[in-house]
Amino acid sequence: MLIINGKILTMEDTRKNNKKKSVISYENGYIFIENGRIKEIGSMEKCPAQQDVIDANGRYVMPGLVDAHSHIGIMEDAVGFEGDDVNEMTDPVTPHLRAIDGIYHNDRSFEEARQWGVTTVVSGPGSSNVICGQFAALKTYGRSVDEMVLKAPCALKVALGENPKTVYRGKNVMPSTRVATVAILREQLYKAKEYMEAWEDYRKDKEENEKPDYDIKLESIIPALKRELIVKIHAHRSDDILTAIRIAKEFNLDFTIEHCTEGYLIADILKENNTKVILGPMLTDRSKIELRNQNIKAPGILAKSGVPVAIMTDHPCVPNQYLLLCAAIAVREGMLEIDALKSITINAAKACGIENRVGSLKAGKDADIVIFSGHPLDYRTKVDMTIINGRVIYQREED
Repeated sequence: MLIINGKILTMEDTRKNNKKKSVISYENGYIFIENGRIKEIGSMEKCPAQQDVIDANGRYVMPGLVDAHSHIGIMEDAVGFEGDDVNEMTDPVTPHLRAIDGIYHNDRSFEEARQWGVTTVVSGPGSSNVICGQFAALKTYGRSVDEMVLKAPCALKVALGENPKTVYRGKNVMPSTRVATVAILREQLYKAKEYMEAWEDYRKDKEENEKPDYDIKLESIIPALKRELIVKIHAHRSDDILTAIRIAKEFNLDFTIEHCTEGYLIADILKENNTKVILGPMLTDRSKIELRNQNIKAPGILAKSGVPVAIMTDHPCVPNQYLLLCAAIAVREGMLEIDALKSITINAAKACGIENRVGSLKAGKDADIVIFSGHPLDYRTKVDMTIINGRVIYQREED
């Protein structure tokens, strides 16, 4: 497949040491796709001959959008309890829960997502528990969840603050306070560390050391301790965000702050600690106490402070298809256009550890591409075509 005559925004930085924010782009370029991957990209002067041609005809061409935090498929659209598998509110420690075991691949929200240019979603359990379970990165098209998986697990979800407090206070068990929430988290991380070391000792000398009893919960935490798995830490309030950073330092975790509602109030601290932020949902009311300082200007404030920002929908809080709208409104409220586009492409991919596959247009990456009718951040713009893994999955009918 060959896409020609496109106004291509690759979302790849021009130079790593370039202080000016810009990405590699082609005013009139081509993308050559082979075996589901991008093989070449460049200006039309160097375009190879090819029979299977898609003429972008001067329209904007971008990488497929990446929603870095959602509950798509695991909280099915318009189904109710039968399709709601987000929160297992019976145990505050559930690291062994896997998103792919609860995601319904035929949820119509996947179709709506790709119709609006979202080609990758990161979905998983909610925030009722202290340790909630494992997120998965999925393409929005496939005959089964197994076909859709890009990376599973891609993150371990942890929650601080109001949500676990509220759930377990109602059950009159720990945690009903912030201190108890963090105590449980620290206890489980230390137990997992000891469990990991016990297995390492046993494997080194099976005659000298006793074989540890298998523990699926602790086993599920080990990849996070080894920094093989990102820890997505749910935190709205600034004190919870600071606690998350403290815990991450204590256990040397590779982490992101999810939601980060009050992060703009401590942007300098987030910058100093090289904190990656997945911000949102933005288009909601202040439905709980922790959202009282919600500010639509937050994405721009954080990005201008040098904090890597990804914008998320938290679907179904904001439906997946409005990811681009969230970015557009962030621009209206002060975020630079380039930062907004990165927040739903390459920054989102980096925050989830999947940037080697998606998030930008580059030779060797998955051919997940969107052709827009106009500028992506213009609310009147429509998606004309969505390509996933080198296949045209959606094509808009002429008005």
